[in-house]
Order: sequence, then structure tokens, then C-alpha cells
Amino acid sequence: MRTPPRARKRHLLTFALISSAALLLTACGSGADGAASTGSGAGAAKAAEIPTADVVSGVREDPAAARLLPPGVEDLTIAYAVGGTPPGTSYLGDGKTLAGQDVDFAQAVAKVLGIRLKTQEAGFEAILPALDSGKYDLGAGNFGVTDERRRTIDFVTYINDGQGFAARADSKLGKVTSLAQLCGLNVATGAGTTFEATLEKNKQQCADAGEKAYKVQTYSESGALWSSLQQGRSDVVMSTINGLRYAVAQQQGLKFLNEFHRLDVGFAFKKGTKLAPAFRAAVNKLIADGTYAKILDKWGTKDSALTESRISPPELKS
Repeated sequence: MRTPPRARKRHLLTFALISSAALLLTACGSGADGAASTGSGAGAAKAAEIPTADVVSGVREDPAAARLLPPGVEDLTIAYAVGGTPPGTSYLGDGKTLAGQDVDFAQAVAKVLGIRLKTQEAGFEAILPALDSGKYDLGAGNFGVTDERRRTIDFVTYINDGQGFAARADSKLGKVTSLAQLCGLNVATGAGTTFEATLEKNKQQCADAGEKAYKVQTYSESGALWSSLQQGRSDVVMSTINGLRYAVAQQQGLKFLNEFHRLDVGFAFKKGTKLAPAFRAAVNKLIADGTYAKILDKWGTKDSALTESRISPPELKS
């Protein structure tokens, strides 16, 4: 898997955002984690606003947490999965400044530990495989902690999010309690995500119910995923709970269907990392001093708060 160069990635993301905005005003189709509107312009979505409040600069180093770092660690390379809707990581209007909930958490943790972060950008599906090779020291991209991932990746949790669904407001879909309710539909989701894995793993539910299987449509670029939804090539989206809620709040013509499965989310490291205890202590320091709550308030994700950070906890079952 490859990591696109910064300039090319920025161009693609800018194009995706522009394309999405145009489609929001003109397209007619089924949409989620994006938008849907009528060809007449009714229900046109307002542009998503990315919060810019500074909730990190006041964080101070905590010597107790910093002492847990391996000797000699002064800087680390972090890879962000860029291109999702807020609170996921995306660019501000200057086309170069990264902003998102993961960015705030990573920068706050770095300040607690007194280290520098060298920032890289990568496709979501490229980050986890690259950790083992040492290309990145850690990854951040709303990586849900699953039992499958824990076999090869170590996590330090900092928020609780998970899997959910959204659709166009006029969709007949209601609360999705079983994937069998999606039989015969086109389901759009991100490539290399837990959503894709969940959908593929449970396709058999449709055959068991005597129904036509749903079709999983995966996208590496959010702009392409949104276009598919807005133009009616997809019927429903499965994505992060917080991302879907944000999209529905920002855009008319959508409805959030429900939370399907909660997951803890964490910074991702290669298996056996010595960095995990320090990162856990740093997150817990942020919880204790109130910075954690400020970050959640900024991104509207208070319902996803953790009471403490853990290292690679078992997957939540629901």
C-alpha cells in the first residue's frame, strides 16, 4: 500500500471537498455521511464548519508521564488518516493545516510527554500495515479497537465511538438492529475499515433470510463516497457514529439512523511497543486536568468520553 505525496493528497482532498459542495446543491439521490438534496436545490446543505478553537496550547509537560517513555525518545512520526468529515482529520481553508479531533488529542498528548510529532498523511487503509515496518511510530484515524486488530496492533484508547448508519431523510430505513435489514441495498463505507470488515463478515445473514445480499461499496476518498450516495448509486452509509452525527447536524436532507456497535478508539502502534504506558498516562492526565473535556466539547463528542485510557482492551460487545 502506498502513501500519496502531500501535494497530490492535498489536491485530491480539496477537489473532493469542492465536488461534494457542488453535489450538495444539485444532486438527487440517497445519501449519508455526506448529504442529499433535490435537483431544485431544496434541502441544500450548509457548508460544514471545522472548529478552530485552541484547546491544546495551554497543556504542560507532566514529568511522571514523560518518565515512562523509552530512553532517548524526543520525537515520533505520526500518520493521520486524512479526508473524512469532522470530527475526523481534514484540512482548514488554507489547504495545508490539519484539523480534527485526532489531531487535538495527539498534540495534547505530545505536550504532556514533552515530545515533538513529525506529521505524515496517509490513506486509512495504509496506516496499520505500515506500523510494523517502522514507517510510522503511531497512527491516528479513529481506529476502533477490535479483537482482530489486537492480534497485530497495540492500542492506547482515548475515546469511544463505533459503527452507525445514516441515510437520506426520505429513506424507508429506520433503526438498523440487524444487517439483514440491508439485504438488497447498496451500502457505502470506507475501504480498510471495521465497517467493511463487519459488512463482509455478515453477508450470510441475507442468504439465511432468503434475501438478496447487500452490496458493499468501498471508497478510499470521502468525495467519491459522497458522490455515490448523492447520485443514488448507494442507499445507505455505514461509518463512525460521531462522523455521521456531525454530517447530519451540518447538512439538510439526512437522518442518522442509529448506533449499531460501540467501539473504543485508540492511537495505533506496532505490536509490543514500549510507548503505550507513556501514552496511556498522558491521556489519563488530560482527563484529570480538564483538557480532555475541552477537546470533546470543541468537536461535539461528549457522549464518547472515556473515564480512563487503557492499553489494547478487549473489543466491546453489544
